[in-house]
Amino acid sequence: MEAPHNSPAAELAGSTAHGTVTVTLAVESPEQMTALGRRISGVLRPGDLVMLSGELGAGKTTLTRGLGEGLGVRGAVTSPTFVIARVHPSLGDGPALVHVDAYRLGGGLDEMEDLDLDVSLPDSVVVVEWGDGKVEELSEDRLQVLIDRAVGDTDDERREVTLVGVGARWAGLPVESWVPWDVAGA
Repeated sequence: MEAPHNSPAAELAGSTAHGTVTVTLAVESPEQMTALGRRISGVLRPGDLVMLSGELGAGKTTLTRGLGEGLGVRGAVTSPTFVIARVHPSLGDGPALVHVDAYRLGGGLDEMEDLDLDVSLPDSVVVVEWGDGKVEELSEDRLQVLIDRAVGDTDDERREVTLVGVGARWAGLPVESWVPWDVAGA
């Protein structure tokens, strides 16, 4: 499926088979990455786990900033690299945002237990950067976001973002409700 000409390309790369939904889209700028986060935040609820993967500088924190804006949380959303985890309480009646950077952590959920993510998850939206192979056991349902960018010495801001909704939670949502066909207008 091709997107309209003046919007980022979005393509359904999979279906709801086996409880997963996969969508790939192009994001042309940091502003569009933030807008994508705001759009996705519209369907997030307490208990949702969002896993972000991508090279350094891919836009994981920029996407999380958009999630925080959309959820209406307190505090500037910045990279939690040196503190490992930041909690951003809701300014309203929505869920808090727990933003985790698992880059420096070893493997598996055992090391993550000190962060008490299993305690935070039911009442919060938990976003984990570099969480592959470390936090999947927290929830059968999760949104995995893979961000690909050109590597090397380049000023190219274009990213290819693949959203993979895993489990019944994501398979049960209409794709149009959380995937922006026009990120700029999201």
